Amino acid sequence: MKLKVSLIEYTPNPEAVIAAAAKLCYSQVGIDEIMENLNEQNIEKFLNMLMSYGHESPIEHVSFTFAAEGVSRSLTHQLVRHRIASYSQQSQRYVKLDQFEYIVPPAIENNDKAKDIYIKAMEQCQRSYDELADMLKAQYIEGGMKEKAAEKKAIEDARYVFPNACETKIVFTMNARSLMNFFRHRCCTRAQWEIRAMADEMLKEVKKVAPTLFKYAGPSCVNSQCPEGTMTCGEILEIRKRYLGQN
Repeated sequence: MKLKVSLIEYTPNPEAVIAAAAKLCYSQVGIDEIMENLNEQNIEKFLNMLMSYGHESPIEHVSFTFAAEGVSRSLTHQLVRHRIASYSQQSQRYVKLDQFEYIVPPAIENNDKAKDIYIKAMEQCQRSYDELADMLKAQYIEGGMKEKAAEKKAIEDARYVFPNACETKIVFTMNARSLMNFFRHRCCTRAQWEIRAMADEMLKEVKKVAPTLFKYAGPSCVNSQCPEGTMTCGEILEIRKRYLGQN
């Protein structure tokens, strides 16, 4: 299943909200007057100054909500490590997967022998899940449980045989500061290929609605030296060209 990333909601006028919040810290006037005096030009100028100073607390006032499909459980295990966020993921406890979708890593997709082994493993997982779900459901019904409750309880345990490759769907919300941190880590070439691909799609989406705010977003090396030390990819110039060239 192909990766699909959508920005489904975000704080209206995010850059104006940030500019107003930041200006309030240094202003004698109230928020109404600050908002009245904001325009596209001074918002852009102020945000550029704000980000150049590394003053990120005002950007926590805006948030962005994404929907991702065609991603693996391996990806979402990494995603939820970003703790300043809210997550809603498709449940394997409540959704019976009569035919689960799965993600195939490119290295396996492009190797016929490896792909054959991989697909056989996925098919065996499905057979084991089906057998366990049916077996446990029958056991619970025999014990006096109603059919619907028996199925739910059965798939709670049967799902343990599913692999990290299992496709899932997730909706998540991050404030802009947390999102910047996410991009620094997950747009990096040392991030796993799948979450890096999702991060790049997320960055494209937020740049459409807040281009000044995310003008210099991307892996850490876009704005500073690579933090990976001896494990650096050594492609800092190419990476800067790629991310800054989108602006």
